[in-house]
Amino acid sequence: MNKLIVSALLAGLATATVPAFAEDYASGAIKTMDTAKGEVLTDAKGMSLYTFDKDAAGVSNCYGDCAVKWPPVTAAAGAMADDEFSLVTRKDGSQQWAFKGMPLYLWQGDKKPGDVSGDGVGGVWHLAKE
Repeated sequence: MNKLIVSALLAGLATATVPAFAEDYASGAIKTMDTAKGEVLTDAKGMSLYTFDKDAAGVSNCYGDCAVKWPPVTAAAGAMADDEFSLVTRKDGSQQWAFKGMPLYLWQGDKKPGDVSGDGVGGVWHLAKE
């Protein structure tokens, strides 16, 4: 009996660490996932994505130290816009994914899929949600 209970608990733990993705966008580069703060956009690895209030539609204003803390979600060469997902050209010529025109970022403080610790940082960073 105890062996059965332990096996059931271990099976539950194994599935609890695998992110459950709901949608797949931008050729798999962006997904949605349920988190403690509801369904959010994530990168392909399940890391939460954020928007920056100081950006403008189609323009990133996060460079230097900002981009170290908040890495831009870069697009692979040849990536194409998809529905509400577009591409923003950064100062170095690289392409960054955007949702509804707003550039998307990761947060260095998030350590595992589903973390949402960047939401509200400085009052200007917010989880990207559909």
